[in-house]
Amino acid sequence: MTILYLMLVLLALFMMGPFLWLLSVSLMPGKNVFSTPPAILPTFIDFDNYVKVWQFMDFPKYIFNTVVITALGVVFNIVLAALTGYPLAVFRFRGRNLVFSLLIATMIIPSSTAMIVHYLTIQSFHLTNSFLGVVLPGAVSVFNIFLMRQTFLGIPIDVRDSGKMDGASEFRIWWQLILPLVKPAIAVIALLEVMAFWNNFLWPIVVLDDPDKYPLAAALTTLNGQFAYNFGWIAAGTMISVLPIILVFLFTQRYYMEGIAGAVKG
Repeated sequence: MTILYLMLVLLALFMMGPFLWLLSVSLMPGKNVFSTPPAILPTFIDFDNYVKVWQFMDFPKYIFNTVVITALGVVFNIVLAALTGYPLAVFRFRGRNLVFSLLIATMIIPSSTAMIVHYLTIQSFHLTNSFLGVVLPGAVSVFNIFLMRQTFLGIPIDVRDSGKMDGASEFRIWWQLILPLVKPAIAVIALLEVMAFWNNFLWPIVVLDDPDKYPLAAALTTLNGQFAYNFGWIAAGTMISVLPIILVFLFTQRYYMEGIAGAVKG
C-alpha cells in the first residue's frame, strides 16, 4: 500500500509539472523564463509580474464579465438538466428510451463542428456582442442531463408518491421533494460548468465584438504582442485567472465525489 501511495504522489507531481512551471515563471523576471533546464521552482520570488500585469489590464472589469457569464451558464445548465432528466427518469411514456438514446448519441459529435451553426443562430436572434450570446450555446449539456437522470433513478419512488398523496403538483414535487435529495449531483454540474465557462476562450472571441466584454480567459490574449510578448506577464495573468477555479474545486470536491458516486449507483 505504501508503494501504491508513493506512485500516486509521483504521478500527481508529474501531472502538476506544467502548473508548477507556470507558477515558477510568474514569480521570476522575464530574462530567466526560458532557462535550461526549465526551473520548476523559482530561483527567487518576485511579484513584479503580478503587479505590472494587474496595472496593465483592467482585471476587475474582466473578472466581473467572467462572473456574470459563469453564473448565467451554471444556472441555465442546472435548471435545464434537472428539468430534462426528471421526466426521463420518472415518467413512463412511449419513446422515452428512444429520446434518451438520441440524446446520448449526440455526445459523439464534436462541439467544434457546431460552432458555425451556433454563430448563425445567435446572429439570427440578434444576440451577438452580448453575454447571452456567449452562454446560450452551452446552456444545456447532454452529460449533465445523463447525470441528473441517473441520480433521479436512485431516488425512491415513495418520495414522489407521498407528494401525490398530499395533493402536490408534479412541479412542486420536483422542486420541494426531489431536488433537495440530489444536491451532490447539482454540485457536480455547478463545478463542471464553472470550470467550463470560466475558462471559455474561443467562443467569446467569436461572439463578442467589444473587447471590454471579454471574459478573463479571452482578455488574456491582449498580453500577446504582434512581434513580441512578455511570458512572465502571461504566466502571472494565467495564475490569477485559474486561482478561483482551484478554490472552487477545493471547497466542493466532497460534493463532486458524492455526486459522481450517486450517478454511478443510479
